[in-house]
Amino acid sequence: MSLVALVVAAGSGTRAPGDRPKQYRLLGGEPVLRRAVRRLRACPDIGGVRVVIDPAHRSLYEEAVGDLGLPPPVTGGADRRESVRLGLEALAEDAPTKVLVHDAARPLLSSRLCGRVVVALEEAEAVVPVLPVTDSLRRVEDGRIRGELPRAGVCRVQTPQGFAFAALLDAHRRVTLPGATDDSAIALAAGMEVRTVPGEEENIKLTLPEDFARAERILAAERPRFRTGFGYDVHAVDPARPLLLCGVAIPDAPGLAGHSDADVGLHALTDALLGTVAAGDIGSHFPPGEERWRNADSSHFLAHARNLVAEAGGRIEHVDLTLLCEAPRLAPHRHAMRARIADLLGLPVEAVSVKATTSEGLGFVGRREGIAAWAVATVGFPGSDRDVR
Repeated sequence: MSLVALVVAAGSGTRAPGDRPKQYRLLGGEPVLRRAVRRLRACPDIGGVRVVIDPAHRSLYEEAVGDLGLPPPVTGGADRRESVRLGLEALAEDAPTKVLVHDAARPLLSSRLCGRVVVALEEAEAVVPVLPVTDSLRRVEDGRIRGELPRAGVCRVQTPQGFAFAALLDAHRRVTLPGATDDSAIALAAGMEVRTVPGEEENIKLTLPEDFARAERILAAERPRFRTGFGYDVHAVDPARPLLLCGVAIPDAPGLAGHSDADVGLHALTDALLGTVAAGDIGSHFPPGEERWRNADSSHFLAHARNLVAEAGGRIEHVDLTLLCEAPRLAPHRHAMRARIADLLGLPVEAVSVKATTSEGLGFVGRREGIAAWAVATVGFPGSDRDVR
């Protein structure tokens, strides 16, 4: 199935204040049209995007999306219906099987919504995303309520709307429907069966000033919020034990004293991750006085912290560990350490940093009495920090 998205961006947007039409205004630091186009191109089923514009806005169009490699824009008409028809006529030169018609003034559509429309379009000739009406409806005249309107069977209609291309083009050629505000009205008037899929509340249409304010709030909630956690641990040398660092056995070196396996690197990383969700420290989760943790594999501690981060909605982006010791030399083991940590946290090796240094002979580390570790973890969470639970 060949599928193209047609973006309608030929309106003047007079109800939205500003020195330019709303589709060229900035939203979250990006032109509205550019954001809508980028989100459509992120939908894996869409093979191309074509935009319909007012030729008077050509310079604004180039400023907004000129670097995206789109086909030349289509010149729009006197109203939305005519602009869509002209866009369809332009696509007919290399006609796709299916078309999504989308308003540029809805820049917050998601790939999930596109996917629902596309899947439904496999078995239908017209598909429209809709939302329920939850408020009571009243008919108003001259500022006075004149009657009640039933909500049953009423919905709010969104874009993108999906159609069999040939059927929609034929409908636009045959049907003249003054005042039609979307293509499902044209399709219905032409006798097409229009099916629905669930829309999304976030997929708002930018019309009034308060719509832009709401869209900014939605974008703020979508942006990841990053938290940084810090961890520190130290263990004394115990020649009677094997040395484990970051889950890697280090041969021919004295080990470290501790209730568990005393992996100072994994302990510091565990505390760093716990810090990102304000979940206390490693000792509060694995008390050193409890026999069940004697000689325990510290990878279990790190996995526990990783799971707590995931349960809170977090995504580990990067960890950085510094080991402080005079001996043994850790450079030959650094790659193995990074690989083991990456495996435990489900990260690419490139997101794991392990460094080692000495204390230049100073302090307990300089006297080879112990090994210390510092760790920093960066975790992204959706929405604001208040949304993290």
